[in-house]
Amino acid sequence: MDQYAALLVEIYGQRWFERGALSLYFLNATVDGEIVTAIAEERPGNLSNPVHVSMWADNGVQVSAGTASLYDHSASALKTRDLRAADPDSLRILKPLRAGQSLGEYVVAPDAKLFCQRLEAKLVSAPLPWYSGPSPWGGPVAPPSLVVEVLWGAPMRGLNAIIHRNGGVGLFGAIEVAHHNGPVFQDRTYTINAHVVAVSESPKTESLWFDSTAHDDRGRLIVTQRMMLRFMKDSSPLYRHAEG
Repeated sequence: MDQYAALLVEIYGQRWFERGALSLYFLNATVDGEIVTAIAEERPGNLSNPVHVSMWADNGVQVSAGTASLYDHSASALKTRDLRAADPDSLRILKPLRAGQSLGEYVVAPDAKLFCQRLEAKLVSAPLPWYSGPSPWGGPVAPPSLVVEVLWGAPMRGLNAIIHRNGGVGLFGAIEVAHHNGPVFQDRTYTINAHVVAVSESPKTESLWFDSTAHDDRGRLIVTQRMMLRFMKDSSPLYRHAEG
């Protein structure tokens, strides 16, 4: 996702970190260190129209597809997707969950120290200088990967408390990050709220869609996230997360 961010700054400029979104559906998994290429359409004449983006591995396998947008994110790849909600009674792993159910409220700060270690180890794709030094907004800002950790990590505490007995291996299936009054700063604390949007299933998986919001200490909405986690029905009883 960080590789997309560098590309989107070329299209939209610094405004993408203020009011931009990246909405992705993951098609195939990658492993750490695998070479991938991010692609985006040319900048639209009308900024209200989303830009289609995709990512490809060197072997020709498509990793992800979706949209990027500025200001208006209502037509994003995930906001317009049919979530195909299932009857909760038909589920096993996600049976306790219902649309609208809270996954809790948390006060969280980005793990800037860990992110700095990743930067130094060259584990961040296409790093911008704004991640480690002065930015147009002052201090270092958070790239998409760090924003996702803030908006995903805390709600997992609530999710684990609800479904830990039912097992399942969770894979990232889709993620949308949308800035509303960005950027997200690495040295600030945010109040995170999350709730279930839908639960769905396929013959091999059960899927959880949930939304997270981050507000600053002035009560302003800074960034939102929509995420889909996919759980394999035949996975081991141990609940753990593997990045997809």
